[in-house]
Amino acid sequence: MSIQNKEVKSFFFSQYFSDGLRISLGILLPTLILQQFNQFNLGIALSLGALCISVIDAPGPVLHKRNAMGIGNLCLFIVAVTTGFARLNVFTLGLEVTVFSFLFSMFIVYGNRAASIGTSSLLIMIFMIEKDMKPNEIILYSAETLAGGLWYMLFSLVFFGIRPYRAAQQALGENIEDIVKFLRIKADFYLPDTDIGENYHKLVSQQIKVSEHQDAVRELLFKSRVMVRESTNASRILVLTFVDLVDMFEQIMATHYDYTYIHEKFKDSGVLTEIAQIVHQMANELENIGFAILSNTRYKHMVDFNPALEQLKLKIDAIGNSNETSNLVLKKILINLRDLNKEIENIFNYYNSRSSKTLLANNNDVEYSKFVTHQDYEPHVFFDNFSLDSAAFKHALRVSLVCLIGFTVAKFFALGHHSYWVLLTIIVILKPGFSLSKQRNYQRLTGTIAGGFIGVLILVFVHNNDVQFVLMLILMLGTYSFQRLNYVVSVVCMTPYVLILFKFLGVVGQRGIVEERVVDTIIGSTIAFIASYLIFPTWEFEQIKESLAQVINSNVNYLIKIAKSITGTPISTTEYKLARKDVYVKSANLSAAFERMTSEPKSKQRNIKDIHKFVVLNHILSSYTATIASEVAIKGMHKTTPDILKLVKKSIAVLNESCKKLGGERIEFTGEKAEPTEATTPTVTDNLLKEQLDFINKISNDIAKIVDGVVK
Repeated sequence: MSIQNKEVKSFFFSQYFSDGLRISLGILLPTLILQQFNQFNLGIALSLGALCISVIDAPGPVLHKRNAMGIGNLCLFIVAVTTGFARLNVFTLGLEVTVFSFLFSMFIVYGNRAASIGTSSLLIMIFMIEKDMKPNEIILYSAETLAGGLWYMLFSLVFFGIRPYRAAQQALGENIEDIVKFLRIKADFYLPDTDIGENYHKLVSQQIKVSEHQDAVRELLFKSRVMVRESTNASRILVLTFVDLVDMFEQIMATHYDYTYIHEKFKDSGVLTEIAQIVHQMANELENIGFAILSNTRYKHMVDFNPALEQLKLKIDAIGNSNETSNLVLKKILINLRDLNKEIENIFNYYNSRSSKTLLANNNDVEYSKFVTHQDYEPHVFFDNFSLDSAAFKHALRVSLVCLIGFTVAKFFALGHHSYWVLLTIIVILKPGFSLSKQRNYQRLTGTIAGGFIGVLILVFVHNNDVQFVLMLILMLGTYSFQRLNYVVSVVCMTPYVLILFKFLGVVGQRGIVEERVVDTIIGSTIAFIASYLIFPTWEFEQIKESLAQVINSNVNYLIKIAKSITGTPISTTEYKLARKDVYVKSANLSAAFERMTSEPKSKQRNIKDIHKFVVLNHILSSYTATIASEVAIKGMHKTTPDILKLVKKSIAVLNESCKKLGGERIEFTGEKAEPTEATTPTVTDNLLKEQLDFINKISNDIAKIVDGVVK
């Protein structure tokens, strides 16, 4: 199967397409069905309610979806009724827009799903603004939109009830694809012509995607009692595959070397290119397994890498025998490749095993519920953020003020009868940070202009109603399938879909509507962009120190686990994996913050070079720490020499001091003394461990120097 063909098939098996299909059907069915009974207007009201509630239908545990959509329906009805009466007077409507924009934007303090409830509520407010109704019709119409929201909620829950494991399976397959891309970037480090600095940038960017997808899979698997506690093969396969996948990612993360050094030493031997080829081939096999999981099929014939690895071993041995250059680093790489091969085989065997005994034998004592974050929904969280020190509060104030400005502009200056597009554009574009708002602004403008052009072409050259309807369905499906995957494509599909819809609704002058939509989008985008820069702006440099401190803190905690282990203190698998997860999540958060900072105005990019160095050094530090942890914490090697413990303590002390300078908390280690080994001379393992800890100590001191520059 060609790469392009596989990518297309992967999309149609993916969660994105599945979500797009579910949302499109959920919105469209009420109108199509009720039209057959001459109740078209009722169908439109139901579809409007379904459209607003579909915003909440993001990936996650079904229980969370149900609760969120239930609350969303309550908010939808209250907002619809309030807006219906408020719109009878322009001043009460302006007051409502201002208050509700602030209130529902503050929902972000409770996490992304709560924020989507706020967005859903603002959407129904915006759509109700232009709905011309008499006072005695408001309650009935609001009830009809509520019925549409309840319909969508039930439809979505039934959709997931039919195939309860499918969403987790899709998310797992997509996560494997992310790790495949990460592995290929790592493979490129061995190619002599690779720009190492640029490749690090790619690696850090891909790490963010892996981390985000792993969090999504954790949510689906570990927050669902069905997945964790059920005794079915399907649930165990999903959980065990993901656990091994996370271990594999750590294995890949831990394989860090001085690539400049190995290029200089071995570039003429040809061995580095051979290593890169093997890693790429392993990535291909992992991709095939991921595609099988995504498509719910079986991948039966995995490539045997043992002959290639044996051939590589002979070549490495020959390099060691032919010159004075040590081939120890190549031997380490070979060991890592063998370990990676075993991890891939494990995942292959899990997903191809029909034996319950095989799956049960691989079960472990990890307490999965500890690996997911638990959101605090107490009222004090909302009110604790009523401060200009809170990014959420500043965001809510900004949205409130900008929506009031947008409402005023739409009422007095915007073209046509669909001026709510100005408010809609503002709600969609404004994000808590400047860089995200800037990105969404560009995507919305580009997509709207391109989509408007496509819409006009369809309406001018395609006159058959049946063909137009089919095109509208395809565009609608594209809109909701790409809204999380590629927002530009989503908007490109959305604009012609809306134009064709207006044509079927009997709205005349589609070309005028295109002009109106583009103009209103430009007005909304301009207002939102200026506001994100001038009204309570949130810049990454204001929060970057906190991100740096959190990353250092998580690395200290990871090192303390190692220190305890080498002094003989038992460390459970759960403790070790929690510390590892915290390092990777915090590192991904820092990398994401750095990427956002690079898209901000130059005047707001403080210490950008130092922070880039910190991100790279942190990646190296966590890689070496993971390597040691896999030897010490998992394999139980402890009771080492006092010198080795002293090295760990030195690194912990240096990192703690850096964390304190950044305003973070110290994590003190007052552990036991190391028990001397019986041997009179250090073992090979001790020497290797000492060498690795020496390097970690050097990296820790390099990080301390960067922190000194940042805090000046």
